[in-house]
Amino acid sequence: MKTIVFTEIDQIAFIKLNRSDVRNAFNSEMIEELTQTFLALQARADLKAVGLTGEGKAFCAGADLNWMKSMVNFSLDENKKDSEKLYEMFAAMKNLDLPIVAHVQGAVFGGALGLVACCDYVVAETGTKFCFSEVKLGIAPAVISSFVLDKCTPAVKYYMTSAEVFTDVQGQQLGLVNLAGSKDEGTKEFQRVLHLYKESGPVAVRRTKKLLRELSLLNPNQHKDVTTKLISELRVSNEGQEGIKGFLENRKPSWKA
Repeated sequence: MKTIVFTEIDQIAFIKLNRSDVRNAFNSEMIEELTQTFLALQARADLKAVGLTGEGKAFCAGADLNWMKSMVNFSLDENKKDSEKLYEMFAAMKNLDLPIVAHVQGAVFGGALGLVACCDYVVAETGTKFCFSEVKLGIAPAVISSFVLDKCTPAVKYYMTSAEVFTDVQGQQLGLVNLAGSKDEGTKEFQRVLHLYKESGPVAVRRTKKLLRELSLLNPNQHKDVTTKLISELRVSNEGQEGIKGFLENRKPSWKA
């Protein structure tokens, strides 16, 4: 892969945006590589979580200028297809049952906010700037909007329509960021949260994330059947039996040994 670096360490997959010369800006190649990577991770039962970072001083500055130049001459249909590819990347992240933890710094602009919104936990370094910059270009944060609104408080709508830059602390208030702190604090928190996922039953974590995603799409009348079915299945599963027995016997379950 040319635009991202993918590594695996102790059952954690790490994805690093690797176009630091352009502040890790999106282009069609990066979108394709990220999409295929997240789709492939769905089948990796041996992994427990994903860590997402960006190389250099900025996490991601949004769209690449050369990519934007090419879009100027696109037809309506070509723009639709191009936008659908971007949406599919975010959907691949959102629908991934593995939890995604991000550590961001510097700048998180434009489409990069879609990446952050699709993560389960986000650490932002002090001084990180966020901006829904699209309206300044005469376009809209359309593709990322549903993912952002699902993650954030309604107050985020102001920033989406005004393109006002906001801080890491404001991002925390909006629900976009979980922890804002120094680089060292961010690194420690990033590692701490990834370790938490390693301590929990991997199937239970995946099934819980999937459940939380599905509940928002279901009629409340369906919640009883869906939730009681899941807990019943997990209680009699190998992982559930091992976890409960480990607790009762005052020992670590096999996945922590």
